[in-house]
Amino acid sequence: MAGRSGRISDEDIALVRERSPIADVVGEHIQLRNAGGGNLKGLCPFHDEKSPSFNVTPARGYYYCFGCAEGGDVITFVRKIENLTFTEAVERLAQRAGIQLRYEQGGYVPGREQGERLRLIEAHRAAAEFYAERLSSPEAAPGRRFLSERGFERADAEHFGVGYAPDEWEALSRHLMACGFTSQELIKGGLAREGRRGPVDRFRGRLIWPIRDITGDVIGFGARKLLDSDDGPKYLNTPESPIYHKSSVLYGVDLAKREIAKRSQAVIVEGYTDVMACHLAGVPTAVATCGTSFGEDHIKVLRRLLLDQAEFRGEVIFTFDGDSAGQKAALRAFQDEQKFVTQTFVAVQPDGLDPCDLRVKQGDGAVRDLVASREPLFAFAIRSTLSRYDLNTNEGRLAALDAAAPVVAAIKDPGLRKTYVVDLDRWIGFMDEGFVIQRVQQVVGRTQDGAHGPGRRQAARGGAPARSAPVRQEPMDPAVRLEAEALKLAVQRPALLGPEFDALGAATFTLPEHVALYEVIVAAGGTAAGGPGGREWVDRLLEQADAVAPGETGVDMTSLVTRFAVEAMRADNDVEERYGAALLAKIQEVAVGRTVAQVKSRLQRLNPVEEQQEYNRLFGELVALEQQRRVLRERASGA
Repeated sequence: MAGRSGRISDEDIALVRERSPIADVVGEHIQLRNAGGGNLKGLCPFHDEKSPSFNVTPARGYYYCFGCAEGGDVITFVRKIENLTFTEAVERLAQRAGIQLRYEQGGYVPGREQGERLRLIEAHRAAAEFYAERLSSPEAAPGRRFLSERGFERADAEHFGVGYAPDEWEALSRHLMACGFTSQELIKGGLAREGRRGPVDRFRGRLIWPIRDITGDVIGFGARKLLDSDDGPKYLNTPESPIYHKSSVLYGVDLAKREIAKRSQAVIVEGYTDVMACHLAGVPTAVATCGTSFGEDHIKVLRRLLLDQAEFRGEVIFTFDGDSAGQKAALRAFQDEQKFVTQTFVAVQPDGLDPCDLRVKQGDGAVRDLVASREPLFAFAIRSTLSRYDLNTNEGRLAALDAAAPVVAAIKDPGLRKTYVVDLDRWIGFMDEGFVIQRVQQVVGRTQDGAHGPGRRQAARGGAPARSAPVRQEPMDPAVRLEAEALKLAVQRPALLGPEFDALGAATFTLPEHVALYEVIVAAGGTAAGGPGGREWVDRLLEQADAVAPGETGVDMTSLVTRFAVEAMRADNDVEERYGAALLAKIQEVAVGRTVAQVKSRLQRLNPVEEQQEYNRLFGELVALEQQRRVLRERASGA
C-alpha cells in the first residue's frame, strides 16, 4: 500500500470503495446480467469460459468467479484486470470518482509522484487535447481536407477526438514537459523518441486518432500520413507501452461497448475511418484493430461484451475488402471463429469499397445494407476456397473438394459440419453426397489423430497443467449442500441465524473447509456480532480469514469467504427469520442423525444379556436422540 509518496490514508481508501460501485466498474469491462438474488453475472475476464460463472454482488461490494475462484472487492478487480499495484488501483478509482487522495507521509501528492500508469494516462489525455486543438490551425488544412473528402464534418472529428500533430520535432514534447511531465514518461508512453538533445515527437505532420481503452482512457494514438515529404508508413501507431498493448486493443470499443451489449452484435472493420463511417451511418457496434490482425485477445474482449455463451444468439460480423487481401483476412478470421460461441459472419462489398468509401459514394444506407447482407463465415471460407479452382472439369472439382475438405472438417459442431458437407457437394456439382462425406470424414479422422497424439506427448513432457481453483465446490451430498447454505447465510445475513449458529460447534460440519469457515466466523465474533451483515461484516471475516495459512486447511480461506459472500442463496433476498431457524434445525437434525447412526452401531455390537447396563443406557440415549430428531424435523420443515 506504500508508494513513493507515502501510504494512502485509510479514510480515503474507504471513500474510494464507497464511491466506486463494483457493478459499474466491472460493467466497464464485461456485460453483466441479472442472476437473481441481488446478484449479477457475466463471462469471467480472468479465464476463458463458454458460459458465465463470474458473479458480482453489489450489496456487499464483492465479485467471485465459480470457474477460476478469482474474487475480491472493487480494488482487487481493478488491480487484476489492469495489472496494477494496490496504490495504482486506488489512484485509478480515485481519479474515476473525482477524489483527491491524501498520503499520510506527505499530504496531497504532487502530480509527478503519482502512480506510473496514472501519470501515463494523464499524459495521453493532455496529448489528445493538444492534438485536437491543433486540428483547427492553418497548418492542419491537409488533415481537414482528408476528413472532408471522406465525408466527415468538424462535429464528427470532435466526437471521435481526431486531431493533428504539427510538423515539428518537439511541439508536443515541449507542451507536455511544460505541463510537468518528464521526458522519461513521454518516451516510456510512446509519445516521443529519444533524440540527440532530448525527446523528439513520435508523430509529426499527421492526422491523429486517439485510441481509448474500454473505460474511455486514452492509451495510444493512430497517425495517418498526410505529407509527401513524410517517408514513413501510411499509418503509424503507438508502440507497446505499460498502458498500450495492441493485441488486445480495439479502436472505438469505448463508444461501441454499450451498443454491442444491447444488440448482441459486434462489427469488425479494418480502419479508423471505417469505424467513424459505420457509427455515423447507424452501425454503432463497429470496432477495429490497431495496427495488427484480429486475434485471440481481441476475441476475449468481445466475448465479455457480448456475454458470448451457448444460446447462439449474438453475432460477430467481419467486414473486409472484396480483393484477394480481404479474402485472406477473412480466412485468417476463420481460424479463430470457433473461439466464439456466438455466430460469425462476413460482409464483403463486391466492388471492393470499404465502409468509409462506401458511405461517401452511396450514402449511410449502403453501409447498413453491407452489414445486413452478411454471410456466415463458414460459407464464405468454403466459397473462397472453391473460387480458386475450375469447377468445369473433373480434375478441378476434385482438387477443390480436397482443398475445401479441411475447412469443413474444422467445423467442430457435427450437425453444422454435416450441413456444410451437403452445401459443399452442391456448390462443387458432384451430386454425390456420400462421396463428399467420405472425403471430409477422412480429413476429420486425420485431424483428430493428430490432435490426440501431440496432446499425449505434451502430457508426457509434463506440460503446464490448467490452474486449479483453490476452493473446492461442494459435492452433491444434500447434507454438505445444507452446510454450505447455512454458512452462506452466516456470511450474508448473520442476523437470521444469531447465537444458535455460534453454538452449533465445529463438529456439526463435515467438509474441512466448512469447519474452517465456521471457526473463522466464530473467531470474528460469531453471527451474533454480525448484525444485518453487509460490507463491514464481510471485511471482518476476510481479515480473520487472512490470518489462516492455506496449509492449515488446504484451501484459500479469503477466497472461500468471498465466494460465500457472493454466491446466491436458495431463498429470496427478503427471506424471513423462520428460514434461518429452519435451516439451523435441519443442520442439527442431520448432526443428530449421524449420532443416532453411531449409537445404533454400538448397540448392535453389544450383548443385551451380558452387557445389560451399557445396553440399557445406550437404548435410553437412542430414544432421547430420536425424540430430539423428531422435534428438529418439525422445526426444519421450512428449510
